Amino acid sequence: MKHVYVARQPVLDKKSNICAYEILYRDSNQTNRVENDRYASASVISSVLNRFGTKRILGDKHAFVKIDEKFLLNDIIFSIPKEFFIFSIFSSVKMSKKIVERIEQLHAKGYIIAIDNLALTEEAMSEYTPLLAHLSYFKIFIDKSVELKKSIQTLHAKNIKVIGVKIEDEINFELAKALSCDAFEGYYFAQPKIMENAEYNPTRMAVLRLYNILMEDRNIDEAADEFEKNPEITVQLLQFINSAAFSFRKKISSIHHVIVLIGRIQLAKWLMLMIYSKSVSSSFEVSPLMLMVKNRTELMERILKEIRPDARSNMLGEAYMVGVLSLMDTIFSMPLEEILQNINISDEVKDALLNDAGLFGEIYKVVRSVEKMDINTIVDFEMKYKLAPNKIKNIIMTAIEEVAKLENPSENEE
Repeated sequence: MKHVYVARQPVLDKKSNICAYEILYRDSNQTNRVENDRYASASVISSVLNRFGTKRILGDKHAFVKIDEKFLLNDIIFSIPKEFFIFSIFSSVKMSKKIVERIEQLHAKGYIIAIDNLALTEEAMSEYTPLLAHLSYFKIFIDKSVELKKSIQTLHAKNIKVIGVKIEDEINFELAKALSCDAFEGYYFAQPKIMENAEYNPTRMAVLRLYNILMEDRNIDEAADEFEKNPEITVQLLQFINSAAFSFRKKISSIHHVIVLIGRIQLAKWLMLMIYSKSVSSSFEVSPLMLMVKNRTELMERILKEIRPDARSNMLGEAYMVGVLSLMDTIFSMPLEEILQNINISDEVKDALLNDAGLFGEIYKVVRSVEKMDINTIVDFEMKYKLAPNKIKNIIMTAIEEVAKLENPSENEE
């Protein structure tokens, strides 16, 4: 199975407690080689939100994420939840009129902004002086100059915190403390921790198709159907909901429900972030894990329709949710109980997944029995609900056909 990686570098306060993390891009070889900085920024943000989850990778801390000029000026930046990220602008970005206006806009909306890895000279300070009211952090290189000490005092007078970076030995650390830095980052404290997760990229065409459906204001049922055809996107959507500080009063019962609660525009921006981060594939290859998710969702819905022909869309949506959530523990390498605590799903879905309880729980048990070839459980279920002999077998064959369409979409489109 392919994997996706990020690196997490702790930022320590004066008491040596972790006060934040810097999240760094890593490619498939666990190196920081990158095509361009925009891709690295988007990839890091998308990975935190959609793959690892903020709770797993950040806990209750913020993440510094490096941002270049083009990413800063792209309106997609406003779709990123401000609760988790500190936009750390490369020091090479010149404070042009457009950049200044964008920083002011972000600050007004409550985003936290830093300047990244700066040699804090008098000349540099003069460039940032007009913006000091909108900045929260300066990440600086440490030296013994009197000029640096005065600059730090100026920043503190504006309530801006200073983080000493590239701290690689005790001498540098003591110097940073003497300069009254508020926090510290570097190999002296810890090497970046490489974190990995399973890679499950939806195809570019699937993401674009969903984006078009949302933006063309077509029927929500059509958008929900498209999500359900693409489990890779659905799984990332559920993790995004978990990560993005949404507070829904009602418990989520279906993908249709999610679309209504989040809104078309927000979802469309999220899809664009996925494309921007290149966490999509141009090929038609689908991971075996996602094929298994698709198979489970197909069986859950089709068996429910068989025993409840009058089942409405909300009930079918809950059956689908059981199937799509059932492998989240494998996908995210976390206990399912912990994942479900952080997703505001209906009690019926949760009980089915954790306890095989209720009608959904019964069907879910049969689905797992199909995978284990447990014929007795399948026959008992057919007898209980007075299904024709081999009915489940016929449903299995139909589900296999649908999964094959996902596995070979190019053949299906011809």
